[in-house]
Amino acid sequence: MTHQHNTLFRYLTLLQLIPRSPGYRATPTLQALLEERGFQVDLRSVQRDLEKMSNNFPLLCDKSQKPYRWSFDPAFKSNLPALDTPTALTLVLAEEYLKGLLPQAAIVQLNNQFTAARKYLEQLKESGFSDWTRHVKAIPNGKALIPATINPTIWAEVTDALLKGIALDLTYLSRAKGEEKQFTLHPLGLVARHSVTYLLATVDGYEDIRHFALHRIKQVKQSRVVYQAQQDFDIDEYLKSGAFGYRLGEQEIELVAKIRPEIAWLLSETPVSEQQSLSEPDDDGWVTLKAIVPDDLQTQWWVMGLGGEIIVLEPAHLRSRLVSLINNMQNLYSK
Repeated sequence: MTHQHNTLFRYLTLLQLIPRSPGYRATPTLQALLEERGFQVDLRSVQRDLEKMSNNFPLLCDKSQKPYRWSFDPAFKSNLPALDTPTALTLVLAEEYLKGLLPQAAIVQLNNQFTAARKYLEQLKESGFSDWTRHVKAIPNGKALIPATINPTIWAEVTDALLKGIALDLTYLSRAKGEEKQFTLHPLGLVARHSVTYLLATVDGYEDIRHFALHRIKQVKQSRVVYQAQQDFDIDEYLKSGAFGYRLGEQEIELVAKIRPEIAWLLSETPVSEQQSLSEPDDDGWVTLKAIVPDDLQTQWWVMGLGGEIIVLEPAHLRSRLVSLINNMQNLYSK
C-alpha cells in the first residue's frame, strides 16, 4: 500500500472513531484506537490530522483541558452509505418502537439516521410512500409509560465509563429516602426496562450488585478510584436469576390454566414460554395451557392482565395468591 493510500485510509478510520457531541474522545484515545487497527502513528501526527480534517469536516475540539477532546458537530449529517427503501422503513419502525422504550438521550444519538430515513421515504413520491406516515406504525403491547428523562451529559458519561471500565463518582436521588446521596460506583451493565433505564453497578467497598435509575443521577464524573472489575459477571445469567423479574420463588413453575380460544390462538403464534403446550378446546370451549414459567411478578402481572380470559389451576400457591388479589380488589371497588 502506498504512503498516500495509507494516509487516506488512516483519515477515514480516524473520522469513524470520532463520536458526535456530546460524546467525545481524547487525542491519546484516538491514537490508541488507530494503533489497534494497524496504523502506527505518533500522538503529534494524530493531532495534526485532526486539525487538518477540521478544516473540511465539522469537528469540535474541546481545548478547556488537556489532552484535547474531539467530537463531531451533533447536527452533522452523513449520507454514506446510501439508504435503500427496506433500510429506511426499518429505521422508521425502529424509531417508533424505541422512542417508547429508550430514554430521549439515547434516541438523540440516532436522530441523524432517523431523519435521513424519513427524508428518503418522503422523496419517494412515485412509489406512493411520500405519505409513509399513513402506512408505518409501531405500537406497544400494553400501556407504555413515557420514558424517564435523562440528562444527555449523564448518559454520555455513564455509557462511556461502562464501556471503558471506569469508576464513577455520582450524586443520586434515593427514592426510598427522598434525599440525594453520594456514591462511587463500578459500572457493570445497562438495562432498559419499560420506561426506565438502570445502571448495574457495585458500590465502592462492596461486592453486591445494585440498580441505579439513570434519571435519578443528578451529577456524575469519572472517579480517581481504581475500577473494580467483576470478571465472572454475565448480564444474561444475572437477568436469568430473576434480578428484574421480582421473583416470588426460587424455582420455575409449571403453569396450568384454562384459557379462551382467542388467547390460545395468540399463544400459538407468540408463546409465553419455550416449553408450552395447548390442548384442544373442551366442551365449554376452554383450552388447557401448560407452560414452564418463572415464579415472579412478571408472570403474575401477565395472568392478571388477561382478566376473565384465564383461570389458573396450578400451581396452588399462584392460584391462592391470585384469589387473594382478586378479593382485595373486589373489596376496594365495592367501597
